[in-house]
Amino acid sequence: MTRKKDLSLGAVMILHALARGAGYGFDIMEETGLTSGTVYPALDRLEREGFARSAWEDAELAREEKRPPRRYFEITDDGKTELIAAMERYRALAPITIDGVAYGAGARTP
Repeated sequence: MTRKKDLSLGAVMILHALARGAGYGFDIMEETGLTSGTVYPALDRLEREGFARSAWEDAELAREEKRPPRRYFEITDDGKTELIAAMERYRALAPITIDGVAYGAGARTP
């Protein structure tokens, strides 16, 4: 699959959440701290690009639990490949310095 452009940091965060087992929108919002206005359009985009897939749960189960049906997402193999590539691109963001104090991978915080 040919990648059209690099994924946004938000999309990478969502793929990462999917890879860690977050399955539906609210789980992803909790895991990433992103809003529904960011998460749901990004999930639709990731699914169109083949990086995620989704399926609706059984409506009867949702009814028994007295809630609306959930749409569950999972990362695809192409999504895993894209996530690995994106994490390499964003690796430069891991160790950062703010006001002379290093934060990130291996850095000591004040």
